[in-house]
Amino acid sequence: MRYRDFGRSGWKTSEIGFGAWAIGGSSWGPQRDQESLEALARALDLGVTFIDTAQGYGNGHSEQLVGRTLRERKLRVGGGPVRILTKIPPQAGPWPASPYDECAERYPASYLRERIERSLRDLGAETLDVVLLHLWSRRWNSNPEALHVLRDLKKEGKVQLVGISNSEFDEHAVCEPLSAGLLDAVETVYNIFNQNPSAELLPLAARHGVAIVARSPLDEGALSGKLTEKTEFAEGDVRRTYFQGSRLKKTVERVEAIRKTVEELSGGAEKDLASVALRFALRTPGVTVVIPGIRSVRQAEANAAASDAPPLSDELYEELKKLFWYRNFWFD
Repeated sequence: MRYRDFGRSGWKTSEIGFGAWAIGGSSWGPQRDQESLEALARALDLGVTFIDTAQGYGNGHSEQLVGRTLRERKLRVGGGPVRILTKIPPQAGPWPASPYDECAERYPASYLRERIERSLRDLGAETLDVVLLHLWSRRWNSNPEALHVLRDLKKEGKVQLVGISNSEFDEHAVCEPLSAGLLDAVETVYNIFNQNPSAELLPLAARHGVAIVARSPLDEGALSGKLTEKTEFAEGDVRRTYFQGSRLKKTVERVEAIRKTVEELSGGAEKDLASVALRFALRTPGVTVVIPGIRSVRQAEANAAASDAPPLSDELYEELKKLFWYRNFWFD
């Protein structure tokens, strides 16, 4: 496992993180806690020192499993050798945010403080390593009250680092608060298909020492190359919506084009498409850590192995950059 500086924090974190959405057990189909705990344990054994979770992942269940795993290993939860990022959802309302929503209405100060205490309890921590707002709107840039509340909590020691989990249809909406020094970290979708953050967000973050957490590096599993036009998803699996209608067919076709490019340029040496996708994101300037979703020991082993593989060749990396795909699934 390789490690990288986490922005300007002074931390070193594994470049492959553990995406803990699925282990919450509410959005990716059936999931057994024992399998989740085994996956977390195996990831730690393999050198993973960064875990991404959220209050919305199983209504706190993901956080609870993460905290339990670290405590069972006698590891400090918060401020310890394994860094945990969690996210606070807004109060009820449209997602994505309405253009008329106000920041203080969706994230009141008292609400944020209550939510911080909730994560501290669910994780079993005295301080939180990284806390992100799970929703942001460009409208809020002119009056980002919620970020000031989080920074107050940072001064109080409740939180170590603060930031935003960014929208996948407006990746650069956070550039203004980032430039203003209000953010320590940003989580954003980044993968072979969605390379939009490279236009502005990633170079800006690099200049300001802001950590970039790349989520969905496998595009909800599509870039593993294992989906087909006949793939069916279990009830409760978010991919039933994500790949609804013609989306799955179009995605599979695009992935096959990637597979062909990889085979041709690597001479058949690159056989693991998921590894290629993870290493593509890691090769991109500005990316700090990638967080593929992990829900089994097998996935933990496969994803961690990508860090030990050689970097992509210059030629393959440049050709994959050309295979970006403009799309917007939210409004289809």
